[in-house]
Amino acid sequence: MDNQKSPQTTSRATRLHHAISVRDAVCGLFMLLLLVSCSTGKLLPGETELKRVNILSTDENVDAAALRPYVIQRPGMQGGKKRKVAYDSTKTALSCRDLTQALNNEGFLHADVTAEATPYKGKKTKTEVTYTLHPRERYTVSSIKRDIRDRAIDSLLTASYKSELAAGKPFSVAALNRERDAITHLLQDRGYYKFNKDFVKFYADTIAGSTNVDVTLLLTLYRANSRSPETEHPVYTLGKITYHNAGQRLTTETDTLSDERPLPLRPSVLDENTSIESGRLYSASALQRTYQRFARLNALRYTNVSMTERGDTLDCDIAIAPNKPNTISIQPEGTNTSGDFGAAVSLTYENRNLFRGSETLSLSLRGSYEAITGLEGYNNQDYIEYGVEARLQFPRFLAPFVSRFFKRMILSTSELSVAYNSQDRPEFHRRMFSAAWRYKWAEPRHHTNYTFDLLDLNYVFMPWISETFKKDYLDSETSNNVILRYNYEDLFIMKMGFGLNYNNGINALKLNFETSGNLLQLISRSGTFSKNAEGQYTLFNIAFAQYVKFDIDATHRITLSPHSELFLHGGLGVAYPYGNSSVLPFEKRYFSGGANSVRGWSVRELGPGSYKGTDGRIDFINQTGDIRLDLNLEYRAFLFWKLYGAAFVDAGNIWTIRDYESQPGGQFRFKNILRDMAVAYGLGVRLNFSYFFLRLDAGMKAVNPAYTTSREHYPVIHPRLSRDLTFHFAVGLPF
Repeated sequence: MDNQKSPQTTSRATRLHHAISVRDAVCGLFMLLLLVSCSTGKLLPGETELKRVNILSTDENVDAAALRPYVIQRPGMQGGKKRKVAYDSTKTALSCRDLTQALNNEGFLHADVTAEATPYKGKKTKTEVTYTLHPRERYTVSSIKRDIRDRAIDSLLTASYKSELAAGKPFSVAALNRERDAITHLLQDRGYYKFNKDFVKFYADTIAGSTNVDVTLLLTLYRANSRSPETEHPVYTLGKITYHNAGQRLTTETDTLSDERPLPLRPSVLDENTSIESGRLYSASALQRTYQRFARLNALRYTNVSMTERGDTLDCDIAIAPNKPNTISIQPEGTNTSGDFGAAVSLTYENRNLFRGSETLSLSLRGSYEAITGLEGYNNQDYIEYGVEARLQFPRFLAPFVSRFFKRMILSTSELSVAYNSQDRPEFHRRMFSAAWRYKWAEPRHHTNYTFDLLDLNYVFMPWISETFKKDYLDSETSNNVILRYNYEDLFIMKMGFGLNYNNGINALKLNFETSGNLLQLISRSGTFSKNAEGQYTLFNIAFAQYVKFDIDATHRITLSPHSELFLHGGLGVAYPYGNSSVLPFEKRYFSGGANSVRGWSVRELGPGSYKGTDGRIDFINQTGDIRLDLNLEYRAFLFWKLYGAAFVDAGNIWTIRDYESQPGGQFRFKNILRDMAVAYGLGVRLNFSYFFLRLDAGMKAVNPAYTTSREHYPVIHPRLSRDLTFHFAVGLPF
């Protein structure tokens, strides 16, 4: 089924064969491997170094650069590593052959390719190769005929299949291959278990002196082997579905066990995650969904599905191997907050099969300590934090009125989480409790993931605030910092949210929307809730937050070469407090600067607008906003081993919606948006370990909106490393 052959083309005068025979392919592969193996990367006496490869086309409508992968020998590359490459005329000839074949496959049936090797910049020891493409006339499909020798398949395709091929379109082998794939996929989902691509062939007939191609689709009859007669393709129905583990079997007919060892999962859970069904026609797509659904069950290590023929029936055997049910992990880490060093440790327990339905229970404990320096007037100079979190994840939708069909078609999870966090700082003590119920589901065919927070509760409690902090900041007669005071009050947040994440490898899109307090505000109008001194409605004598928040991030990838890419990213976020709130909660406010933002600034060092921080002890509050804008351009290139390099330009800032006296210049105004935009540039390195990236970025300020003088506003013209250079170490890519 997986051995795909290239479509064949024939001519009434001349029959054109574009498919390479197995013998030719093996010989070509052997020759290529021999040539590669003979190259050591070191130049021998008499050899010249290949320094440049150019690809030109005599037809401006043909993208010559897109055919570069068909060039076998390229400079600076040998065996996937950067090294000197000796020019090889044999490989140049093979590249001409492959380029010609590529043009033939796109309908340029009389194309040819020439190559010229010349000294590079006049140096006899270095060579430059120029390939010139001569596409000539492009052939066009004039008619399409079907020769389907299986009557049942002919009727099925006539009723259910819409062909991509059409008269008047350019002839393309790629289009023929897509047609084969589509037909095969359709039939394999309609019970044709033994159907594969080899049963579909294409013939292209041309007439001398014409650029028209008559395409014939041939679908042959079924033949089990070379000695068997041709018959119509068999159609299979699924019979018994049996699950087993280490010799144990449970069947859908009897629900009985063959031995005493239990299956790791309940029968209802196994049935819910099995997309294939007894009595239905065999479907390759349903089988693939079954693999996907079992693969996401943490209770299982692997799954294998096998089919056994019983006449025109397929009995299905699903073998499941259980995973380790319990794990314990410990993770120490070091911390550095504005030069204050500390340490943290996390302990996590995980049960992957709590109720024999692959429910995952995780319990996490985290503690950290940090010695704070530079504080005066406080009795304590230590920062101590500890927290506990419990998560219970169900690999299915736990909701009423959800159909069995929906549960089988959608890859979904339901999650309950509860967390408590305690922070003891010299200035204050903060306690936070949270609980949430959310749904997650995915559509792999559309590269899309969804998240729905049905209910997310957060309670922030301030049991103690030092007298020094109250005197200097909160209760000061000269202080009008509404944002600061709001974030040191008890607060209750009850929100709902929805998120979408799309990524097809080229384009990525993230959308998030959340709202809070609307239900409580509606209830409060009935007179159930009382108001505090600030006129806010309270629940249990605690004011609740009310706001709406929307975020969108888009990324586009442009492939420049096999080893280099360009990424474009844009992000916009808007959050608006209203009703019971005049200020966003601190956890919901935006900040700018850092490893994933404008990298010329440290975390929370930029904005809002043209505001410049004046007090390092409270700037983490002041340098926040209600609006964010990020624009990023990053070039990434492979260097060697697992190391990649990057060059980037970042722009962006944050703003407030309202005009706060404590943040002069921070309010968003359209007329000032260009003046307020911060710009940075820099270089970075990445270590690619497949599962994660480690990266180090060095960002330089180019435009600093916090200053008005030309010398300080444009540090790109007057750079100063001590002022403008910022380093960022992070795990993962910035976008």
